[in-house]
Amino acid sequence: MKLKDKVVIITGATSGIGEACALVFGKEGAKVVITGRSKEKLEQASQSLREHEVDFLPVLADASSEADNQRMVEEALQAYGRIDILINNAGISMRALFEEVDLDVFRKVMDTNFWGTVYATKYCLPAIRKSRGSIIGISSINGFRGTPARTAYSASKYAMNGFFESLRTEVMHEGVHVMVAAPGFTASNIRNNALTAHGESQGESPRDEGKMMTATEVAEEILKATLRRKRDLVLTIQGKMAVFLNKWIPGIMDGMVFREMAKEKDSPFK
Repeated sequence: MKLKDKVVIITGATSGIGEACALVFGKEGAKVVITGRSKEKLEQASQSLREHEVDFLPVLADASSEADNQRMVEEALQAYGRIDILINNAGISMRALFEEVDLDVFRKVMDTNFWGTVYATKYCLPAIRKSRGSIIGISSINGFRGTPARTAYSASKYAMNGFFESLRTEVMHEGVHVMVAAPGFTASNIRNNALTAHGESQGESPRDEGKMMTATEVAEEILKATLRRKRDLVLTIQGKMAVFLNKWIPGIMDGMVFREMAKEKDSPFK
């Protein structure tokens, strides 16, 4: 197994891409540390890992809490003595016009997506420097091209991308691998749990999930890119095109993105 006895921390691993990464990396022999805010969901994810005989450690933790991230690292080191890979996956989305969104919602998205990444990376970095391991950020195409009605989410992913680009340059001569993974639209519950203007869960995805990559497919691509120590991973043809076109024709992309988002169910632009 390619990751035999390597220790992998995955934040927000109770659903979606995080849960899929735990299983995919675990099947490759990794010892997996998974985190989540919900005790019930953490136990459900744990049961799946047990069934597949993955060596794992569940840690009840809120990604937006600095203290929880510090404790996560302490428990991982106490259990396994090392950290080889950190996958910063914990994240939440939102869907509301900026004019209408409560700033508390904006802060919550930034606290989880951006600050959660900073906290986990800060406390994992010393151990990862020792193992000459990998730090992975699960970003988004929204980290390269913002979309309307997702201002907080786009801002958090742009911030994540800039943070990792700077960090990568700092540690480039120390054998530490830093990768930003940008999945395209993925069939997961992130849109179902996206926050509305006043902080409630959206409840139903506004997009056709059946045409998207599955979380397992994304996790398998992340595994391959991690083993190859790639710098960036941009997934789906639509995602690659969005990144490319936004670099060269950003003005035209403004209109294209607006029209695409206006097609969504219950779009605020109709």
